Amino acid sequence: MSANPTRVGADPHLAIIQPVAPPARRVCVECVQLATPWVHLRQCLTCGQVGCCDSSPMRHARAHAATAGHVIVRSIEPGESWRWCYVDEQFV
Repeated sequence: MSANPTRVGADPHLAIIQPVAPPARRVCVECVQLATPWVHLRQCLTCGQVGCCDSSPMRHARAHAATAGHVIVRSIEPGESWRWCYVDEQFV
């Protein structure tokens, strides 16, 4: 994933986005609890939960999307400002 991807188009899941505050801590809490590493962090744009990315061993952000139905995330990596829909596998 690049830092400035082109938005592909209107995604029907954008309606689930809610205002979320920036995360208080830049960690994957589940990885911390399991003592597993992460690569990058993603924030759920429905509830604000932070999870690790698909390049991380545990893929907690994707697991949260699957179980909670909160399918739009944003990167919280410095210099990145993109959003991703796990259902449609596209930038939104």
